[in-house]
Amino acid sequence: MRSLLMRYATPSTIALFLVSLITGIALFFHLGPRAFHGIHEWLSMALILGFGLHVWRNWRPMLRYLTGRPLALSLAVTLLASAAFFLPTGGSGGGRPPVFGLAMQVMAQPPATVAPALGTTVEELTARLDAAGFAMSDPARPLSEIARASGRSPMELARVLADRPR
Repeated sequence: MRSLLMRYATPSTIALFLVSLITGIALFFHLGPRAFHGIHEWLSMALILGFGLHVWRNWRPMLRYLTGRPLALSLAVTLLASAAFFLPTGGSGGGRPPVFGLAMQVMAQPPATVAPALGTTVEELTARLDAAGFAMSDPARPLSEIARASGRSPMELARVLADRPR
């Protein structure tokens, strides 16, 4: 088993790095299918395992890198470059995509306000929410409160809102 792990440590690191590289570039430029997001996240997690095996297999040469100036300088530059992303940009969005702010505004409204925007009536919307298991005792309450009162998340309620009745 050890020889198998040792034989595939570096090749798996290379293969997973290439997948991470390609999907990362595609995500950066907003290209490719939505599956790239999951591929990038999950196979990058697998890359950590491959990297660990690679370090284990090449431990002695790695020690030379760990004690040298090039690694220290590379780490310092990387940390400084990363720190730049934590600087405030002057916006008031809190760093979240605007669609989340919009979703929170929608969830703060009662069904009667949201129904016309969804192309339905308040009666149809409350019936859909009731059928999905949301407590519709007071349809004048905001959607987020209806979700909480039903022991569910606002995202679960949003899923019902987004589904078109057939």
